[in-house]
Amino acid sequence: MSKVETVEALEALYQAQPGEAALVKVARQMTPLYRKWIMASRFCVVSTVGPEGTDGSPRGDIDPVVTELDPGTLAMPDWHGNNRLDTLRNIVRDGRVSLMFMVPGNTNVVRVNGTAELRTDAALIQRFEVKGTQPRSVIVISISEIYTQCARALLRSGLWAGSCAEDDLPSVGDILREMTNDQFDGESYDAAWPERAQKTMW
Repeated sequence: MSKVETVEALEALYQAQPGEAALVKVARQMTPLYRKWIMASRFCVVSTVGPEGTDGSPRGDIDPVVTELDPGTLAMPDWHGNNRLDTLRNIVRDGRVSLMFMVPGNTNVVRVNGTAELRTDAALIQRFEVKGTQPRSVIVISISEIYTQCARALLRSGLWAGSCAEDDLPSVGDILREMTNDQFDGESYDAAWPERAQKTMW
């Protein structure tokens, strides 16, 4: 096995320069068209880094997954999750963050890189109230750059081409049972999940 260990070796391996489109697409704040794209997205993946390593967290909402506070700043409410706090813990200790915005059926992905902080301002939290429930905190992202990702990954994977029947995949209960050597009641977990999810969506 041969390991690529230097940037020089990496560049020699690929012997390619990014095309003009890959360079001129980068914005330092929201533009009219990037704004239109991001505001159409109700789902993104948030990537963070901390002392224990990296984390990638899916985030979704019934409205745009982020709100624009100003052209250089986005806000994302932290709704109910699994309470591991991996993303939030990383942000508190290391603000570097990347967000990958997706829109179902569209093969483009828009990336935002920047720094984030966790805010609990009452006025900010109240902006995101849904059905009488407010998030406990809001992730505020200062944008460093915005750009589109190459569409080839989504095209190769056929991500939006069809659906997979749930019976074809293990359930979360199945995985929990496997991880506990059949000590966890995965069947009851799966049966209770739909109702629990609806009650704790926000």
